[in-house]
Amino acid sequence: MVPPNQKRKRRTWVKNWLMKRHELSHMNVMRHLEADEFRNFLRMDSECFEELLNMVTPLIQKQDTVMRESISPRERLTVTLRFLATGQSYEDLKFSAVISPQLMSTMIPETCSAIYKCLKHFIKMPRTQSEWKDNAKMFEDKWNFDHCVGAIDGKHISIEKPPESGSSFYNYKGFFSIVLFGVVNANYEFMYVHTGINGSVSDGGVIQHTSLYNKLMTNELNLPPPCTLQGTYISVPYTFLGHSAFSINRHIMKPYPFKNITHEKRIFNYRLSRARRVVENAFGILAARFRIFRQRISVKIDNVDKIVLACCASHNYLRTKSKSYMIKKRVDAENIHNSTFRLGDWREETTGLVSLSQISEKERNNEGNIVRNKFTTYFNGQGRVSFQEDMLRVVPT
Repeated sequence: MVPPNQKRKRRTWVKNWLMKRHELSHMNVMRHLEADEFRNFLRMDSECFEELLNMVTPLIQKQDTVMRESISPRERLTVTLRFLATGQSYEDLKFSAVISPQLMSTMIPETCSAIYKCLKHFIKMPRTQSEWKDNAKMFEDKWNFDHCVGAIDGKHISIEKPPESGSSFYNYKGFFSIVLFGVVNANYEFMYVHTGINGSVSDGGVIQHTSLYNKLMTNELNLPPPCTLQGTYISVPYTFLGHSAFSINRHIMKPYPFKNITHEKRIFNYRLSRARRVVENAFGILAARFRIFRQRISVKIDNVDKIVLACCASHNYLRTKSKSYMIKKRVDAENIHNSTFRLGDWREETTGLVSLSQISEKERNNEGNIVRNKFTTYFNGQGRVSFQEDMLRVVPT
């Protein structure tokens, strides 16, 4: 306790070392990094970084004041990408960035918003029937699933409990979370993302909280009308592929339950798994490249969405622009010539994204099951592929 007659020593306005940012920060080290070291540091190559910097600069440029020099757009983008790439807290980052945690807590979400604003056009949903058909053609050519327009999945993202939220974001897995729902095309790119779904929502009901589902149920997605499968008279609608966490309907296919499964149904499950694996790998690559997802995201709830959207848009941007972002060994791969299967190396790491739980669903003679049975007939007949019997023995479904 300070005696009454003794003045309290005033604290320094800014810590002395924080005023030496130009001398001490990681910006000095970056000038000397080799190409692979730069990619490892920011999870993108220097060419993509410079292009992104040019895009976001008008949105994050600040004016110098009489009291201090502003932090440059280059520094702002660098520390934001480093935050996303490592998952380090603001408190930990301050020692390499030489920026106070208080400033980073506003600067990083602001920069994430700018990244998403500049890159959101890389997340593109088809709008016309022709575009949907092009999407389906890619799935047919690459993954041998006809009439598929996208693969769907959702992941729990661990967050810090929001103030005064009670159990609102507390999920049945035992932690606080929001759910990221995504639709992925045949090239591992997000076509649609919906983030911020309350983690306490039942996993089976996640999709029903998305605008995609509402448009799907009201026929507002402009999907092409049902048509016949190649070489047959079997007419089926265009569908999305999901796993057992989702309820089946005429536009969402899921695997058959394993109990008492027939060989023909196992063939369907293999064909669905082969095509649906793109979304599983997209989420895996996302979490492996942006390690912010590896642990609890300890920021204000309003800023979590900004972080997630920036990462998803950056994933698509880098998938499009950078050859080094997703090399072959990073994703699961089937070799149909020698009947082998290799897991992507992202699976060797803990992603931090928690899968939705499977739901048990009794078989019902509804429209979704009728469509699934039609696909099963097709994949075991006119639409069979030469390698499916051999791959069924080695590929997990």
